[in-house]
Formats: sequence, structure tokens, C-alpha cells
Amino acid sequence: MTTRPRLTPAIADVRRAVRAHLPEEGLVLVALSGGPDSLALAAATAFEAARAGITAGAVIVDHGLQAGSADAAAHASATAKSLGLDPVLLMTVEVGAAGGPEAAARDARYAALAEAARHTGAARVLLGHTLDDQAETVLLGLARGSGASSLWGMAQVAGLYARPLLGIRRSTTVQFCADSGLHPWIDPQNSDERFSRVRVRRSVLPVLETELGPGVAEALARTAEQLREDASALDSFALEQVEELAEHAEAGISLPARALEANPPALRQRIIRLVVLGEFGVSLSRAQTIEVSRLVTDWHGQGRLDLPGIKVERQGGLLIFSSANS
Repeated sequence: MTTRPRLTPAIADVRRAVRAHLPEEGLVLVALSGGPDSLALAAATAFEAARAGITAGAVIVDHGLQAGSADAAAHASATAKSLGLDPVLLMTVEVGAAGGPEAAARDARYAALAEAARHTGAARVLLGHTLDDQAETVLLGLARGSGASSLWGMAQVAGLYARPLLGIRRSTTVQFCADSGLHPWIDPQNSDERFSRVRVRRSVLPVLETELGPGVAEALARTAEQLREDASALDSFALEQVEELAEHAEAGISLPARALEANPPALRQRIIRLVVLGEFGVSLSRAQTIEVSRLVTDWHGQGRLDLPGIKVERQGGLLIFSSANS
């Protein structure tokens, strides 16, 4: 049966955030680890879904990476049922090694969530990422220097997935659990400073808050949102340009060099990346994209570029892209 604790500011804030992301009908699933963020999300979803007349369930993913993970997953499953969530799916995954332990665990988790949604026909899967997670993501992207896209952070809605708590601080989810009489599981990996995200959480952000004043996490989250809005607009402009400029050539696709050169670099490089991704399924890095762009802006008769999966050459006024196998 769904718990109905005394309404406090923390409970009201989390419920309000969840309410805005429920589907109008069908099943919604909560990705539940048992930690304070996902537990607050699960409890608020159980309450709000019942009021909205829709069905809410939960997915618990056991990564099997540490001792006691099966017990923690079983406890989260029992908690989900006690909240009134149904169905409750407990899925055990095998975590590979590609991309490092964090990336491999994330890939396995999302594969399990997608499978759970397919199996149940869920309309939406809710994830428990908070504003603090968003700030950490932006700082990590900044430190890695991997371009503007790494500073966008996480989208509040991305296809099947929604993150209702991206505007909610982690301290609020902890208070929600305390106010609701819920006892979250504390993942020991969240204190393991071998992980870069843990070091950002425990050391970097607190130092920034101390030295620069409160509100750093909120500012980073706002920055991510603004960059995502700007990127979305540029991508839309680039797509319009691709549809207008791209012509299928005998062995691939071509773009007029003069029209490309007339665009500012940010738009020109997006056009190049979109053409290559759309036609060949190849995702160019920034360095590779700039190499291609030089065939437009710094043309002095240089020869063909051989990049992973594609060939690019300039023939007169055309930039011609073809498969590396053609």
C-alpha cells in the first residue's frame, strides 16, 4: 500500500517534479537502486501515479559488482512492493569491461532498463538523477575537454527516459526519505574515490561551493541547460542546410564547398558531422571534422582524406564523401 506521510517541503518538491513527467496513460517504470535519490523518486511516483490513475512499477538492476549486491537488490524489490509499485522486475546483468567500469556498468544497466520497458510495454522509464548529478557531469565534461557536447549534461527527457529530479538537490531526496520514514541503501561505491565522479562529489564541488559561494551546482546545471538549448537550435539549422545542400553522388554524397564556407564554423562542422553520420553511420571526432573542414576553408589542392569508415575528397567545387570500402 502506498505510504502517505505528512507533507513536508521536501516531499512536496519531489512529488511536484514527478507529477510533471508522468505519461497521460499506460505504465511508468522507476529505475530503483534503493539509494535516496531513486527511493524518493519511487515513493513519489507511487503516490502521484495512483492519483493520476496510471500504473507504476519498478526495475531493480543487480550489477553483481560487489558483495551483498543481491541482498541490496532484493531489499529494493521488497521496498518497491511495499510502496505499491507493480510490476516489480529484478534483473541481474553481466558487466563487461569496455570503456572502463563506470561506462560498462551504465551500458549494462540501460540495456536492462530498455529490455524491461519492452517486456512490460512501459510508456516511460524514470531515472533518479538529481541536480547534483548534473553538476558533476558538467564538471567532468569540462575537465575532459571533449567539446561543448560534453557540457550539455543529461537531458530531462530523452526518448523513453525521463529525469524528473534534475532540478532537485540531493539533500532534498535525502530529506524526503527521512520525512517519509524510508530507509535508503547507501552504495559503498559512492564513497570509493577511485571513481572520478566520487572525487568530484566529495572534494571538487564542496571546494567550489566554499571558495566561490553557494549556488555553484545550480549554476552548472543552468549552464548545461543553456548549452543544450543552443546546441538544439544549431542542430536544427544544420539539418535544414543538409536537406538543402546535400546531393547523392555516384559513390556517396556531396556538399557544395562554397555554401559550406559561407556558414560559421559551428554550423559548418555540424553539417559535415550530420552528413557523415546520416549517410555512413560514422561519428566523426572534432579533430576529424576540422580536417574535413580544411578542405573547404584551406583548400590548396590537397589529396583525399582517409578517415575511419569514409573517404573525403574535394573535386572542384564539391566535397565528396564516400564509403571507405567503395
